[in-house]
Amino acid sequence: MTTEPIAVYKVEPTPEQRRGIYLTIAVLVLFMLAILAGLIHKINQPRILTHAELRANGAIQLQHPRVLDEFELIADSGEPYKTSALKGRWTLVFFGFTHCPDVCPTTLTTLNNLYQSLDDAIRKDTDVLLVSVDPQRDKPQLLRDYVDYFNSDFSGITGEFFNLKRFANQLNVPFNKVTLKDGDYTVDHGSQIVLINPRGHYHAFFKAPLDPVKIKLTYLSMRESFNG
Repeated sequence: MTTEPIAVYKVEPTPEQRRGIYLTIAVLVLFMLAILAGLIHKINQPRILTHAELRANGAIQLQHPRVLDEFELIADSGEPYKTSALKGRWTLVFFGFTHCPDVCPTTLTTLNNLYQSLDDAIRKDTDVLLVSVDPQRDKPQLLRDYVDYFNSDFSGITGEFFNLKRFANQLNVPFNKVTLKDGDYTVDHGSQIVLINPRGHYHAFFKAPLDPVKIKLTYLSMRESFNG
């Protein structure tokens, strides 16, 4: 008994069917690319930390940002510096002085490391401000030269002692002039970094020991959760 071979016929899809197949493949590829883009975007978005997580990383966020009273100090350019100058951008504020032997240069180096690690868009929206607690010695030009050493994008302000003290009190930063045995003096001051939000309000502070990685993590989180 012989078996007849089975004929196999190759059916070519019509042009319309080919277009349908290509369209289906294209839609699937685009769908996969959209999912991938969404995942990448989500990964790149700062994670919003809880208040407990912020504290664990050295950042204390005020439950209600504090509105600052009007003040007038002097910018390192010699021009007046008023409360309104803090509006429209995020500002990292540190109180120190140019004759400070250790804490100030260390903190400004930390701030520079943080600043350089930020994305361009974030960096352009972030100011770093040194407030001198030694107005007797820190004249505007000296202050300008000092902050330039760490980063030319940083700024400094000074002013009359009473106005500086009033500003510092609003941000809960203590400082006091201390006379030394040789008749010279130094200034004891708080080492925290204060965060001012774009409304010009006292938003949070970063406590010592200061770590640029932790500051960046918490700073980006607070920016992301801010309702400006």
